[in-house]
Amino acid sequence: MGPMTNGIEGDVAGLRHRMDAIASTVYGWSGLKPGQAEAIEAVVGGRDVVAVMPTGYGKSAIYQVAAHLLDGPTLIVSPLIALQVDQVRQITEAEGAGEAVAVNSNRAAGAIADAWEALRTGEAEFLFLAPEQLAKPEVVAGLADTGVSLVVVDEAHCVSSWGHDFRPDYLGLGGVIEALGHPRVLALTATGSAPVRDEIVERLGMREPLILVGGFDRPGIHLAVERHEHAGEKEEAAVRSVLTAEKPGLLYVATRKDTERFAERLRAEGVRAAAYHGGMGARERQAVHEAFLADGPAGFDVVVATSAFGMGVDKPNVRFVVHAAITESLDAYYQEVGRSGRDGGPASAVLHYRPEDLGLRAYFAAGRPRAERVASVAAALDAAGVPLLVRAPALVPHRRDGDAGQ
Repeated sequence: MGPMTNGIEGDVAGLRHRMDAIASTVYGWSGLKPGQAEAIEAVVGGRDVVAVMPTGYGKSAIYQVAAHLLDGPTLIVSPLIALQVDQVRQITEAEGAGEAVAVNSNRAAGAIADAWEALRTGEAEFLFLAPEQLAKPEVVAGLADTGVSLVVVDEAHCVSSWGHDFRPDYLGLGGVIEALGHPRVLALTATGSAPVRDEIVERLGMREPLILVGGFDRPGIHLAVERHEHAGEKEEAAVRSVLTAEKPGLLYVATRKDTERFAERLRAEGVRAAAYHGGMGARERQAVHEAFLADGPAGFDVVVATSAFGMGVDKPNVRFVVHAAITESLDAYYQEVGRSGRDGGPASAVLHYRPEDLGLRAYFAAGRPRAERVASVAAALDAAGVPLLVRAPALVPHRRDGDAGQ
């Protein structure tokens, strides 16, 4: 007769068995990765969780498995419509039509009504919403009637003013969570430094959350940095990196104008390349996104983009990421290079820079001081009798999307 286990150990063992069974039978996974199981256990046990795990690690597995062990639907706040579409597709392929629905501005009124009905009747387990939708009182009221058991905040670094993808619409999520009776909260991100994690916890009103920080190593990605003295030399080297690399891949540049210029150069060399930046129309951006995700003659080999292109790019066979410009932070760089090699195959990440690029990035990172703050400092100096020399330099507004005022 084997050793006896107490009730707690038995419960944990039973939960682990059910988790593994769901992962295997529903999703076809061979097992859960380190960190995933701990997060699922905590969520099912009623705790809030912040999970910081590498790009492509499978953070969505946490809520997908946990949802099967909880009563009530799962709400996923996802920042991009393209990302929602991809996640709904993945769940549909694994669990069948109707299990996951999305409500966003791209959907017709009839489709939105059907989604809400599926959620109310229990036919749908997963509801994907953009944070903008949760600014509508009627949406929050509708959710309150469904008994949401888990709120998932995907790309949770968007809630932090320290984060490189800060989204003001995320700031209201804490109030929404409270309006829903504070169900369990799961915050997911690939880049969460200590200040970002602290702000996520505060902004979402998380209660003594379990903080899980996974490793950041991606051994399949070869990282390289090349320093250049002249802008023309740097551009030629960046183009050469793209031309000689195995396709498909991404080329990140500084400005909107650069996306068009580099894309045109690559097309002249016979590369199926497209430009992408935040100034393009929504339909045009969506078309580029979908064409890049497609393999074969219908797809693009290379997308030349500002930092506006990123979240929602779940293409496993990206073989390279080339930077022709310094990113605004290490977090942003990690996010962007992490879009390569998700299939486990070898990939490369090459950064081309000039020393002057660092000064420009530092200038934009500093941003423009607020007028009221400048006025208060001037008033204090004037009150102290300090003589003032007032000038009005032409300040370039800070652009968070890396478009540098273009």
